[in-house]
Amino acid sequence: MTTHTVRLTVNQKPVTATVEARTQLVDLLREDLLLTGTHIGCEHGVCGACTVHIDNVPARSCITFAVACQGSAIRTIEDFDDDEVMKQLRSAFSREHALQCGYCTPGMLATSRDIVRRLPDADLKRIRIELSGNLCRCTGYSGIVRAVHSVLEERRRTGAATTLDRSAIGPAGSGHAGTVSVSGGMNHRTPEAKTPEPSAAQRITTSASGRLSNTPNIRIQQSFVVNSPRDQVWAMFENLEEVISCMPGAALTEPPQDDRLVGHIRIAMGPIKATFRGQAEIERDPAAYIGVIRGSGNEERGSSTSGELRYALLVGGERSTRVEVEIAAAIKGPLAHFSRSSLVTQLAARLTQGFSDNLAARLRGETSTGTAGADLKVGSLFIDAIRGYLKKMLGFWR
Repeated sequence: MTTHTVRLTVNQKPVTATVEARTQLVDLLREDLLLTGTHIGCEHGVCGACTVHIDNVPARSCITFAVACQGSAIRTIEDFDDDEVMKQLRSAFSREHALQCGYCTPGMLATSRDIVRRLPDADLKRIRIELSGNLCRCTGYSGIVRAVHSVLEERRRTGAATTLDRSAIGPAGSGHAGTVSVSGGMNHRTPEAKTPEPSAAQRITTSASGRLSNTPNIRIQQSFVVNSPRDQVWAMFENLEEVISCMPGAALTEPPQDDRLVGHIRIAMGPIKATFRGQAEIERDPAAYIGVIRGSGNEERGSSTSGELRYALLVGGERSTRVEVEIAAAIKGPLAHFSRSSLVTQLAARLTQGFSDNLAARLRGETSTGTAGADLKVGSLFIDAIRGYLKKMLGFWR
C-alpha cells in the first residue's frame, strides 16, 4: 500500500509522519500523536466534535486528509491551555453551564475562539449562525451562546485587542499547496505517475450485487504462507464448511447452497459479547486461484455490518502457498467505533493468525487448534493498544 511522508507542525512541534493517502487528520492526531482531546463523532464533517485549527482556521479533522496538511500548523485543544481567549471561554462555559457530557466541548471551544477573534462585534444571532456547524445533544445551546457572547462583551469593555490570524485565501491548509513524497520516490501529484497494478484478488469481476451497502470504514490487507501446494490449498478453499470451521468465532447455521452461506460470527470483548448473524455469497475464479466473499449481518444491539473479503492464492515456493486477503467492510450502530484503525489492525492480525494455524492443521490432517469454533476474543487488544500508545507517547514527547 502506497504511503506518503507528510511534514507539519502540531501544537508548535515539528512532526514528520508516514501515512496512507486515505488517512484522516483526526486519525493521525489521535492514533499516532495520542492527542485524544480531538473527539470523533459523526466522521462525516457534520457534528464538529473533531474541529481543530489548521493555520488558525477551524476545520473538520475527520474529513481532512493528513497529506493535505503538508506544511500546515495544526493546533488541537491541548495547545490552548495558556491561550488568553480560551481561558476566558473555559471560564464562561463553566459559569453559563455550557457543557454537560463534554463530548462536543473541544470542538465548540475551537469554533468559539475563532468567533471571538474574528467577529468582535457579533450579536447573539450571529453567534448562533457561526456555531451552527457544531452539534450538542445535551445543553440546548443557550448556555453556549451566552458564554461566547459574555466573552465578547467582556473583551469590548476592557478594550482587548482583536487579531485576525488568517492570511491565506481558500480552504484550511491550502496556503501550503505543494508536493508530498511517496514511498518509492514517486510524487503523488505527478501526472505521469503510473497507477499501481491491481492485486490478484482485485482482478476478479465485481457483480452489481457485490456493492457495499455502506461506505467502508474498515480496510485491511493481510497475507500468510501455508506449507502446502497451491492446488491442495485451493481444494480446501472450495470446501466451504472446512474453511468456515477454521475461522475463529465463525460458524454456519445452515449447509452451504449454491455458494451461499448462512451463519454467524461471535466476538468477545471482555464482558461484552456480540454475535453478528447474516448471509454471504461467494464468487470464484479457479483458473486464477482468486475469489471474493460478499456478505452482511446484524447484531441484536442494533449494530450492522456489510463487506467483502477478496483472496488470492499465490505460489510461495516449491511446496508452499501465499494467501493474500483484502477486506473492505462497513460497521454501523453502537459497535461502529470499534472500527478505529489501531484496534482493527490488531484484530485482523489475530484473526489471520488463528485462521492460518487452523488451515495448516487441517491440511496436515490434524484437528484444528483451540481457536476453531471458539469466540474471537479481543479483550487483550486493549492492553496491547495501551502498550502501543505508551511507546508512541514516549517517542513523541521526547
